[in-house]
Amino acid sequence: MVKIGCCGFPVEKERYFKHFSVVEIQQTFYQLPEKETVLKWRRQAPADFEFTLKVWQLITHSPSSPTYKRSKIKLKDEKKYGFFKPTEEVYLAWDETEKIVEILKAKIVVFQCPASFRPERENINNLKRFFKKIKRKDYIFVWEPRGEWDKDLIKGLCEELDLIHCVDPFKDSPALGRIRYFRLHGQKGYNYRYSDEEIKSLKKMINPKIDTYVMFNNVYMFEDALRFKSLF
Repeated sequence: MVKIGCCGFPVEKERYFKHFSVVEIQQTFYQLPEKETVLKWRRQAPADFEFTLKVWQLITHSPSSPTYKRSKIKLKDEKKYGFFKPTEEVYLAWDETEKIVEILKAKIVVFQCPASFRPERENINNLKRFFKKIKRKDYIFVWEPRGEWDKDLIKGLCEELDLIHCVDPFKDSPALGRIRYFRLHGQKGYNYRYSDEEIKSLKKMINPKIDTYVMFNNVYMFEDALRFKSLF
């Protein structure tokens, strides 16, 4: 199985649903939407349409991250947020995120980390504590580390915590995972259009024996995803 989609809705939802069977919700990373809004998304989508989503940045990102500027949240104590810290605030952020997961009937949850989340002992311990404490249910947890993480360390953590290693296949290969979850961020950044040659080479990167999600996350994501889909 190969599922192709976009990170966010780049066009009107009705048009998007006609072409793709999966989308990764981005809004949940910046600020959790109202429950009624999420219910509307689920009702608008076809019954077999799949939502994946990126978790709230309060879990993964330090408040010093520029991404917090897009959030309307006022934090009382910034030291208690981000980097999987073992705080009531971080676990509450997961509880609130999970409510959205349940409404959307999502099975894949993406934990994208900033490059500033480095492979330091405290961060690794926090990561382990977090994933061992929260209830997994039937979710598939996808982890996208960025920055200087050793591949063997990533593999070991994914094995221990049952995580899927997410990569941009043009920049790295997954260390471990029973499925593949690719997020394509553009070869030279977000404002990027993939060439026909790159789209064709992307198909060769897919192992036909492993279920794979290919999620485009660039300015021309809708057009690029359509061109990639046409190869199947």
